[in-house]
Amino acid sequence: MSVKLNIAEFARRRKELIAMMEPNSIAIVATAEEKIRSRDTHYHFRPDSDFYYLSGFVEPGAVLVLVPGREHGEFVMFVRERDREKEIWDGYRQGPEGVLANYGAEDAFPIDDIDEILPGLLEGRERVYYSLGRDPDFDRRVMGWINTLRAKERSGAIPPGELLDLDHYLHDMRLFKSAAEVKLMRTAGQIAADAHVRAMRAAKPGLYEYQLQAEIEHEFARQGARFPAYATIVGSGANGCILHYIENESRLEKGDLVLIDAGCEYQMYAADITRTFPASGKFTDAQRRIYDLVLASQLAAIAEIKPGNHWDAPHAAAVRVLTQGLVELGILTGDVEQLIEEGGYREFYMHRTGHWLGIDVHDVGDYKVAGNWRILEPGMYMTVEPGLYISPDNTEVAEQWRGIGIRIEDDVLVTAEGCEVLTGGVPKTADAIEALMAGE
Repeated sequence: MSVKLNIAEFARRRKELIAMMEPNSIAIVATAEEKIRSRDTHYHFRPDSDFYYLSGFVEPGAVLVLVPGREHGEFVMFVRERDREKEIWDGYRQGPEGVLANYGAEDAFPIDDIDEILPGLLEGRERVYYSLGRDPDFDRRVMGWINTLRAKERSGAIPPGELLDLDHYLHDMRLFKSAAEVKLMRTAGQIAADAHVRAMRAAKPGLYEYQLQAEIEHEFARQGARFPAYATIVGSGANGCILHYIENESRLEKGDLVLIDAGCEYQMYAADITRTFPASGKFTDAQRRIYDLVLASQLAAIAEIKPGNHWDAPHAAAVRVLTQGLVELGILTGDVEQLIEEGGYREFYMHRTGHWLGIDVHDVGDYKVAGNWRILEPGMYMTVEPGLYISPDNTEVAEQWRGIGIRIEDDVLVTAEGCEVLTGGVPKTADAIEALMAGE
């Protein structure tokens, strides 16, 4: 049975945003545009994340307007009209009547009438909350509506005098997940974990990377997560050293490691998991030593996720463990503290340890506030994904290490007591991975 957000959740969000808006203001949020895939076919439509967060509406061709204190309703929607012929070809539409009945809109109009109606909603409002710069075409329309009013000032029209960045308010809201969102994210994490387990069980030398991709994405869809949250990465052998490798065309060879970075999107919420495992089911000694080091760094990072710690604490913990381990393995030489200070580890670990997660896989929210790392608070949701990538062409290290690429990633929720890993359903110790692949 699928888990869904109800209209009360979206109403709560709109109410919270309206409470933060200055008096006598208006907010405008447009959904995404449909994108051409090839000639006259489109990619599957996905609404703009901010628009969805406030409305729950998933059709294209829509604009949401919040007008605090408006007599005829504060929540206004502009949507496509019902059209029987187009619905036969392209699917059902809600129309203005549907968003009033099913989405909590208090007033609704056809999207084709927006140029006539929206200037009237803007008139007399002192401030406009809008995310300028995201969609240049829609930016021009917003400025056109404002300029329409400016041209009529001598006739008594009162245009808005201030444009405020909506992202500043809305993205801070999205950073903190509600109990309803956590339920969705827990489901997404479990589905993604099941898919990784399935891929591990299916893996063997001779298969192609795209065949493991098919196993992963079939499991997503089988459990109701119809789309990946991002392009699935299946990198075998040296391909695991390419951070965003998505060709997924190589054949798995005996002795290869396989790095899979894949997460589903469930009810618009993303999971993001990475596991690395041996194609033949058994780590070599060198692979296991690097693997155990990366796992130790991930566990150290997760231990730092708790209220009161700052955003950079998990990354600093991972860097310290990785740098110390690389020195002990002889891959790096020098003083650990100096190597950390000078970034000597970056040849092998060149990315951050995590990112915010939510409706977007790289979710919104500031990492710094007033120049300082953000303090972690309950409800924040993030990935923890340290890795080591030793290029096959790196002749400065012993041959046994070359071509090893390992990343281990989980999704972690900050709680009042500390944190909770929501993607723990897939093994990540070397022994547990080998046991799973052996059918134990």
